[in-house]
Amino acid sequence: MNIIVTGGAGFIGGNFCHYMTGKYPEDTIICIDKLTYAGNMETLAPIMEKPNFRFIRADIADRDAIYKIFEEEAPDIVVNFAAESHVDRSITDPEVFLRTNIIGTSVMLDACRKYGIKRYHQVSTDEVYGDLPLDRPDLFFTEETPIHTSSPYSASKASADLLVQAYARTYKLPCTISRCSNNYGPYHFPEKLIPLMIANALNDKELPVYGKGENVRDWLYVEDHCIAIDLIIRKGTPGEVYNIGGHNEKTNLEVVKTVLAQLGKSEDLITYVTDRPGHDMRYAIDPSKIHKELGWLPATPFEQGIKKTIDWYLENREWWENIISGEYANYYEKMYGNR
Repeated sequence: MNIIVTGGAGFIGGNFCHYMTGKYPEDTIICIDKLTYAGNMETLAPIMEKPNFRFIRADIADRDAIYKIFEEEAPDIVVNFAAESHVDRSITDPEVFLRTNIIGTSVMLDACRKYGIKRYHQVSTDEVYGDLPLDRPDLFFTEETPIHTSSPYSASKASADLLVQAYARTYKLPCTISRCSNNYGPYHFPEKLIPLMIANALNDKELPVYGKGENVRDWLYVEDHCIAIDLIIRKGTPGEVYNIGGHNEKTNLEVVKTVLAQLGKSEDLITYVTDRPGHDMRYAIDPSKIHKELGWLPATPFEQGIKKTIDWYLENREWWENIISGEYANYYEKMYGNR
């Protein structure tokens, strides 16, 4: 099969390209990425020479470019990872999120209609559900939880999900959606919590923690996520939403302290900064549906996954140092310098 993977130079999309090219040498993986700030060709370097992998630089919101790719590549499956995904950035500049996450999704869906595909899969997020109270650990997001967004980012992802469901219903397009909890692992862009804390700790810099660090996230090792998406595109029921969770709930402060302990660094590096607006308190996913229908369960406990992640960052310092030495440093100062 020919499989288009959009956003494949990003964190989760890049890991998916690595996973798919390795597991299915008979399939061709066509990676499309605009190479914005979080798209990194170095992420794809280990697979660029593989015979079953191709990279195309393009914007998913560019209709002419996307249609040309579909004409030339004749894809069987499309997996759409391409998205602006950082909540803080969406608060300071919402418009770019609307263009990529909504308009880009509509262009991909139209291309799938025009040229015909066996499956379109939308990679979404648990953030479309809003948040859960800290004092109700018995509550979890299910596929029936109403959408209740908190940021321009999550609103744009929810809008894209609604478009996908509309195309599935109106045009009978064979679509699926997955909503995952927080991913972590290799190639994670250094502005996100875990890689930021690793990089700062290794450089003996302050580790900025929002508020009191009590916000809870369900952590999912990225390879487990890739396995789940692979199952959905091959065996999932068209029209369905699947929640993908890690069964690894941790407060942000617990995560930060775990990183420091693994690296043998002092907790004195932790500094508490002003909380961001509309910061969701708790995310927690019930993945019962995907387990029951497709047999998927997360295979990586957090304690094992965080060690593998830290080891990767220790062994690949050049990858993340190349990022934080550039424009990202200016962004970091803008976001955290006055807090």
